[in-house]
Amino acid sequence: MKNLFAPWRKTYIQNAKKQDRECFICVAANGNDDAKNLVLLRGEHAFVILNRYPYNAGHVMVCPKRHVKFPYELTEDEQKEIMFFLGKMVQVLESVYKPQGFNIGVNIGNAAGAGEEHLHFHIVSRWFGDTNFMSVVGETRVIPETIEDTYRKIKEALSK
Repeated sequence: MKNLFAPWRKTYIQNAKKQDRECFICVAANGNDDAKNLVLLRGEHAFVILNRYPYNAGHVMVCPKRHVKFPYELTEDEQKEIMFFLGKMVQVLESVYKPQGFNIGVNIGNAAGAGEEHLHFHIVSRWFGDTNFMSVVGETRVIPETIEDTYRKIKEALSK
């Protein structure tokens, strides 16, 4: 038997049940330490953040700075900037990871799988075979790089 260690999951498991914690998206939106908060790109109305518990390498989220739950609460300026960032990040992720496809989506409410009530749009790079026996049988996903390496690669690509 082989062991697969993923100690970063412990933080996720411990924090997943905390109801009184601060909105991590608001913390990142209002914070000054972008590297600590994994913020990749900021605009006037929205920003891009790495998912700390990614499905695949390069899993990012595009978020309005303002804490809203539903897309219909967004202003026109917020909508435009979010769409711009979605397109820009797909382009950057294509250049960095060379994926064969993308999932772009949003979960609203706990019943839909949302872990946070702050609206956010996921971009997940996909490759043929990235759902293999590990995720199907072992209920384990293997991410081939650290979150710090992912942050560095995407920040470098954004600066070009």
